[in-house]
Amino acid sequence: MLRRAGPFLRHFLLERNCSVGYSSYCSEAKMSRPVQARRLEGVDKNIWVEFVKLATTYSTVNLGQGFPDFPPPEFLKEAFSRAVSGEKHMLHQYTRAFGHPPLVKILAQLFGKLLGRDLDPMTNVMVTVGAYQALFCCFQAFIDEGDEVIIIEPFFDCYEPMVKMAGGTPVYIPLRPKAPKEGKLMSSADWQLDPAELASKFSEQTKAIVLNSPNNPLGKVFSRGELELIADLCVKHDALCISDEVYEWLVYDGKEHIRIASLPGMWDRTVIIGSAGKTFSVTGWKVGWTVGSNRLLQHLRTVHQNSVYHCATAAQDAVAEGFQRELEHYGKPDSYFVQLPRELQQKRDQLVQSLVAVGMKPIIPEGTYFLVADISEFKSEVPDVPNSDEPYDSRFAKWMVKNKGLAAIPLSAFYCEAHKGNYNSFIRFCFAKEDATLKAADDILQKWKLEKTAP
Repeated sequence: MLRRAGPFLRHFLLERNCSVGYSSYCSEAKMSRPVQARRLEGVDKNIWVEFVKLATTYSTVNLGQGFPDFPPPEFLKEAFSRAVSGEKHMLHQYTRAFGHPPLVKILAQLFGKLLGRDLDPMTNVMVTVGAYQALFCCFQAFIDEGDEVIIIEPFFDCYEPMVKMAGGTPVYIPLRPKAPKEGKLMSSADWQLDPAELASKFSEQTKAIVLNSPNNPLGKVFSRGELELIADLCVKHDALCISDEVYEWLVYDGKEHIRIASLPGMWDRTVIIGSAGKTFSVTGWKVGWTVGSNRLLQHLRTVHQNSVYHCATAAQDAVAEGFQRELEHYGKPDSYFVQLPRELQQKRDQLVQSLVAVGMKPIIPEGTYFLVADISEFKSEVPDVPNSDEPYDSRFAKWMVKNKGLAAIPLSAFYCEAHKGNYNSFIRFCFAKEDATLKAADDILQKWKLEKTAP
């Protein structure tokens, strides 16, 4: 009857019912059952929310978050401008769900050259909403309840919650630092896996290992020998390798980035993950990709088509033009892939000098645009608190942003809960910044140095 009464009468009757006895029920009725899915338990905290807020509130110079504050290359900005304001009006509409054809074609051409194999752009490449979504697709596509996933520490913080949300169990193994030679600063190369310890982490339940080279936050570029060790264990235990290579072009001091998928037995068990944000300094565009065998990528496509489904067409088109340009200039002095690491290496060296001057001990990164520094010498200035649940580096980073106006990220944020206390004397800086930003950071550090030495 109420349905046939019409909207106005129905509204009147409902209002009257509420006013004559149902008012408390109408206004206070709440769901009593839990609304949160179990897969979200324990993964709700995020280091970036807290430290971005602190940086926004207190910092004069933010070297915490990992994005450049300088513009992308002109050729890429021009390509994006043409995509959104040119006559190709279909670039404002949906494109192919698994990747804009011009982009997957040029990615297949480039990575085919790098890997030494013929790639099918339609089956060996998939475009994602940044590398973040590529990682999510991998864990959702491959990991079941009870599967174990080996994660090398320190690790990019999303690996752990993504594994858990997929129903998997993270198994952690740390890179262990070795003392540098007398009078030398430590290098990221001094942080190494123990071969026996790594082998002990593989079991019948191991489904995958996550490799991040160059590594965020440490800047380590895994050597061929280290990659061969990982590859041999993957083959022996029939495990997958999820290879996060978003910083593949950012390597320094003549180091070489080796793609683990190029090693014997690894193509059919590796998914390569890349990022236009890191490659072309456009993190806000959120264009990423996966490269791998169709046997693996077909399952990523299933996750993709039932979640995000599609990535921004215009951004993909501009990135395709950028890669076309870089392929034509590959290895030449005017290549952005040559120029950017050269510029970033100078910025790295500049920040190293500034940190050394104030008493920190930088760990020289071989790659990425991050630098980790040892702050153990500052415990007289910022005392440790015995039996505190908060790691020392976290409290130091908060103190530094509030009292010095310089933002960084505690390294313990990149470790599992059980290992945070073992690596709590380091903080991470990002040096992909304008010279003016790094100069402002240096001014803060020089002033801090004077304060430390003042009588």
